[in-house]
Parts: sequence; C-alpha cells; structure tokens
Amino acid sequence: MGQNAAAESIGSKGQAGADPYSIPLDDIDVSDSELFETDTHWGYFERLRKEDPVHYCARSDFGPYWSATRFHDILTVEKDPDTYSSAGSIVIGDLQPEFALSPGFIAMDGQRHTAHRKTVSPVLGPRNLKRLEQLIRERVNDILDGLPIGATFDWVDTVSIELTTAMLATLFDFPYEERRRLTYWSDMATASPALVGATGTTEAERRVALEECLQFFQRLWREREGRQFETLDFVTALANGPATNGLTPMEFLGTLVLLIVGGNDTTRNSITGGVLALNEYPTEYDKLRNNPALIPNMVNEMIRWQTPLAHMRRTATRDTELAGKHIKKGEKVVMWYVSGNRDETAIPRANEFLIDRANSREHLSFGWGVHFCVGSRLAEMQLRILWEEILARYQTVEVVGEPVRVRSNFVKGFKELPVRLHPH
Repeated sequence: MGQNAAAESIGSKGQAGADPYSIPLDDIDVSDSELFETDTHWGYFERLRKEDPVHYCARSDFGPYWSATRFHDILTVEKDPDTYSSAGSIVIGDLQPEFALSPGFIAMDGQRHTAHRKTVSPVLGPRNLKRLEQLIRERVNDILDGLPIGATFDWVDTVSIELTTAMLATLFDFPYEERRRLTYWSDMATASPALVGATGTTEAERRVALEECLQFFQRLWREREGRQFETLDFVTALANGPATNGLTPMEFLGTLVLLIVGGNDTTRNSITGGVLALNEYPTEYDKLRNNPALIPNMVNEMIRWQTPLAHMRRTATRDTELAGKHIKKGEKVVMWYVSGNRDETAIPRANEFLIDRANSREHLSFGWGVHFCVGSRLAEMQLRILWEEILARYQTVEVVGEPVRVRSNFVKGFKELPVRLHPH
C-alpha cells in the first residue's frame, strides 16, 4: 500500500468538471486523481456502470487497466483469488524496483496471506476490542472536551486524525506522546512522487521518512522479541509469530505501512465524511437526534457513503472472462469500490445517504472474501463511540466551509473540513 506506485496522476486530463457523456467512452480514465480531488468522478462511474461496466482504459499514467464498476462484478473478482491475484500490488500502479517496499499481507495470496493475517488478527479480535472500548471512549471524551464552542476549526486535524492516531498508538503500543509520527508516516507512505511540485514532498524525503519509520519500529521489535505481554500489540505479534518473525526489513516496513494506513486513513476519512454527509442531508441529522439508537446502523452507512479506499487492484493469473469481456493473463483489474457502493442495481437508493438503511452492512468499503478488512470492527467501534458522545454534547456539528479533498485515486479522503459546534 505504501509503494512508490502513484495514487496521483500527473497533470490534468481535462475530465474534471467536464460532462462525462461528452468524452468518448474509450478515452475515459477514472484513475485521474483530479476527479477525486474535485469530487467530479461520480458521473464517470455512473456512465461506466450503465454503458461499459467492465471498461478497458488503454492509456493512463499507470498503464492499461480494466475497471470493474458494478457491485456484483466486483464481488466476482473478490471471490476468485485464484484467478484474480493480489500479489505484487493492490493499487493501480506497480511496485518500483528501486524502492521495493512490500505492500504487506494484503498483497499476498493463499496460505502465506492467511498465516500473516492470523498473526495480527488477535490484536483486533473481540477479546482485545472489549478491552479497548473504554479506552476509546476516554480518548473520545478528552478530544471532544477540548474542542472550542462557537469558533471555526478544522475537524480533520482536531478530531478525525487525533482519534485515529491515538488508537494506532495503542494498537502498536507506540509512545503516546510521539503518536503524530504515525500520521506523518502514513501520509508519506501514501504520497506519490508524481506531483512532488504540487505536494512539496520529494521522493527522497519520502524514503527518508519511511526509513525513519522502519528504524523506530525495529527498535520496538528488538525490545519485544521473545517476550510475553499481558496485552497483545501489532509489533509483539509480528516479532513472535511463526509466520512473521523472519520478515526482512522491507517486508516488516510494508506490513507496518499496511497496518498504519489501514488504521489511519480509512477511519479518519469516514469520521470526516460522516459529518459532511449529515450536513448535506439535514433530515437524516434530525432523524439521528430523534433516535440515537440508529447510530450503529448509521456508522455502516457512513462507511459505505464515504468509501475511504476508492479502489483495490488485482492481476489476472490466466485468461478469463468478466461480464462478457475477455481479460488476458497479466492484465490489471481494478475494483472500484467507490462505484460499486453507488450501484443502484445492487443497493436501493444508493445515491442517497440514509442512516436507517436496511442491510447497511452490505457494502464494499471493507472489501470482501479472504481480504475482508481485518480492522473493520475497530473502525465501526470508533465511529459508534464518537457519535454517541457527540450526540450527548452537541445539537449540531455544522460544516461552515468547503471541504478540501485529497488528490488521490486510492485514499478517498479529506485534508480539511471547517466546522463549528452548537451545544444543546
């Protein structure tokens, strides 16, 4: 996930803001990150779902690729890991040989994937989550109690990042006072060198940051290797797991990046996207205030609505057919979760935000099958507790300005969201 495989496309293709039906079908390239930064990707995916649901893009900054844009076609790919492999890269771009950072177990297949996943899953299992619930609530209360009333502030940095980074520090048993390093490393891991001029980050700086991350965690590894702990954290699990105790430095770094990004970007952007959605659908906000018991169901709807990771990629291991299209061995197949979650043939009223939606768990944001997100229950718990405490304090979290979105076709997220709090 942290590879030098750009999630940012280079320059403007002239698609953002254009009529999606004015562009020849063969020329549509939904990997254009400007579409996501400007929130203008929706019409392109709607057109592909209707006219060419398994679409071939011959020219992109990442080479040619297939797009699966309908819910059930995405499920077909997810459920057949023998034909559609995760090995190598799970984003559109390929690994760069000069900085061969492994994407972690998410980019493994078969028994190796299963063994690595089983090593870390107890950290996120029911027993550990039960222990963490009170700690999450305490940290949510600390964050909310420190927010200004009546003044405008940035929800992304002050709440979304702060809460998810605090949880990451706990899951890694990372020094709490240095927790913002995790946010920095996560942002650097998902940064692309494609737009260094625009982002102000050079590839050399990115590598220095990731090497610093590796060195810090190698020290924690050495401290915890061969030791038994009362509570389990990711580093202890990896250092002592039979499948992972022999990881090379780059494999260890890749696994760290996977766990950091998975716990940081996804939850933090669902937290922000949920506030924005309730402001865009005020009748749903009223519904929530009148019936707080809807919070658990609303959490699922927020995660579907935001779809914090826009896509995952697979690579065909053999010639195959998907929705009548012939896909050759070695070709990239990109599952656009962001499109599948708005597929009205699979999800009734998919383009509406409905906090009491029936079957709200049936979305693609956590993936499906063997690669279903190992941290899904923790993400849901953080959002549930956050909204329980928000409702206890505030009548409204009001969005008072335009959101600033991330320029990425992979992490579908926010840089800033100005808000103002209105207490009861």
